[in-house]
Amino acid sequence: MCGICGFTGATSADASILKNMCDIMAHRGPDGEGQYLADGIAFGHRRLSLIDLKGGNQPMVRETGEQSSIVSSPAAQDGMPFTSGEYAIVFNGEIYNYRELREELQKDGWSFTTTSGTEVLLVSYLAWGEDLLQRVRGMFAFAIWNRSTKELFCARDFFGIKPFYYTMANGHFIFASEIKSILEHPAYHRELNEEALDQYLCFQFSALPETFFKGIFKLDPAHSLTVHADGTMEKKRYWKPTYDFDTTRSFEDTVNEIDAAMEDSVRYHMVADVEVGSFLSSGIDSSYLTADLNKQSDRIKTFTVGFSEYSGERDEISWAKELSDTLHIENNSRVITEDDFWKSLPRMQWHMDEPSADPSAVALYFVDAEASRKVKAVLSGEGADELFGGYKIYQTPFANQKLAWCPKGLLHGASSAFRSLHLRGANYLERASETVEDWYYTNANGVAFSPAERARLLKHQATTVTPQQLTAPVYKDVADLDETTRMQYLDLNFWLIGDILLKTDKMAMAHSLESRVPFLDKEVWNVARTIPTCYKTNSDQTKIALRQAAKRVIPKDWAEKEKLGFPVPLKLWLRQDRYYKLVHDWFTSEEAQKFFNVEMLIDLLDEHKRGDRDNSRKIWIIAMFLMWYRIYFVDRKVPEKQAI
Repeated sequence: MCGICGFTGATSADASILKNMCDIMAHRGPDGEGQYLADGIAFGHRRLSLIDLKGGNQPMVRETGEQSSIVSSPAAQDGMPFTSGEYAIVFNGEIYNYRELREELQKDGWSFTTTSGTEVLLVSYLAWGEDLLQRVRGMFAFAIWNRSTKELFCARDFFGIKPFYYTMANGHFIFASEIKSILEHPAYHRELNEEALDQYLCFQFSALPETFFKGIFKLDPAHSLTVHADGTMEKKRYWKPTYDFDTTRSFEDTVNEIDAAMEDSVRYHMVADVEVGSFLSSGIDSSYLTADLNKQSDRIKTFTVGFSEYSGERDEISWAKELSDTLHIENNSRVITEDDFWKSLPRMQWHMDEPSADPSAVALYFVDAEASRKVKAVLSGEGADELFGGYKIYQTPFANQKLAWCPKGLLHGASSAFRSLHLRGANYLERASETVEDWYYTNANGVAFSPAERARLLKHQATTVTPQQLTAPVYKDVADLDETTRMQYLDLNFWLIGDILLKTDKMAMAHSLESRVPFLDKEVWNVARTIPTCYKTNSDQTKIALRQAAKRVIPKDWAEKEKLGFPVPLKLWLRQDRYYKLVHDWFTSEEAQKFFNVEMLIDLLDEHKRGDRDNSRKIWIIAMFLMWYRIYFVDRKVPEKQAI
């Protein structure tokens, strides 16, 4: 896990620019830094060392594309940038099968001077070209420079675990692991992308290829990008998740395949020259990973946070302690207080680069901090819900079938009547009257703003594109599959990338920690893609087959319990005078008046304060945008880091 950056059109006079781009994301790699500055290219790297601790420094260069070529790294350069080497690479992530690839390449005559995955990735490109992307197993974002052709080849991993941002500014192609690094380049002039704000209000995350910074884009998952010598760019998709349900395989055999795939994935995700720990919450995902890791490691450390003083019932910490005692493993926990939560927000939003309205990002921020005190890498359960049918909202199509007998128009009318009378059940009736393409576009459905609310809220709407229009091309890919699978596929392309994995990477790297996600392994996907919906979700249960597999290593009660999902007590806090006043000040600020109809904001806040309706998530969506905007466009400085 590292931070990478670079730009084309570089000259020897650009060393200070490159240094600034590296320094602003030093948190991604406190163990070292390196630069490669040659005619036409600048590469920068911040290193968090986990594999080949002495020899894996970057940028890594190779003198020629020949098999006996010598590879060098910045370790011997006394901190000065490289100026030689025909090929150079900067790489963020892990190639979990790098040892097997290295053996294959050695049999073909290729030589190596380090034991790092970075060198294997570079040599793989020289040996196989773009086909290397069909061979690697892992999480990655990288760039490779060919000095003779003046071409830059970039790629991002299959699911979008690792970030890759880029822009073209004043003839320079500029890229980095974090947007804040690109902002350090003088060729880019920051400007708000108001279209991103429009969609954020409905999705609660940045949902477009173009970020909140106009002209800065995200490289899509499973895509490569070649920047040619003339500055033109060519983007390709090298992999696409598809489903192929095996309806002949028994439930027991399905469970066997899941268990084998997960054990294998955990084994690969343990590859490191440092200790790998695990997060442990009350849910099945992290519990299953922890138990699998425990089978393969003599002693492991686990990490948990919670808000137990507010929940009134059992929280993450008490559940985690019970399981860790059962498995005889170490558990480290921390209770997040009100002050912890609110004081961390500016720094957390700065690390996110774009506004994030997911309150659980704060919980991740603290559990990552806890883990970073004892390990450099952790296993985390992201992706299990999307692959194995874990979200309760995936059960909606089954509930809707109960009203299949009723005319759609009647259901829609009843929904409108219920909503006008503030009666429960309006959403249920509305969803039963529509197809999944009509109403489902994010896991934040029901808590974020509708397109109609968005239109009333914004002073100047930048686009008339609805979330449904944005998601339609993705739904089209799976139009012939059942509704629950269509929802899963949409989440793979929106929610997982824009919310789940973004906060996973940014919150971990805020504390120089590598977060590894064994569920999002392409071999695990090759099993998940064959599982029929009836083995994943029905009206009574989620993650049916995965829970059965988990029962082999964790207690039955654990495998069958519902996930808490870092329940943050926002609803209660925002009804307290202290936080009501704080948010009221935000909602009447100059920034708020610039973008929003303030009267509507105050109505939302007051309605929530009175207890008439739970508007906490909508309030949070606006509040986090305003905080982020002040950090990046008004103050333009790094928020103070709070002691954690």
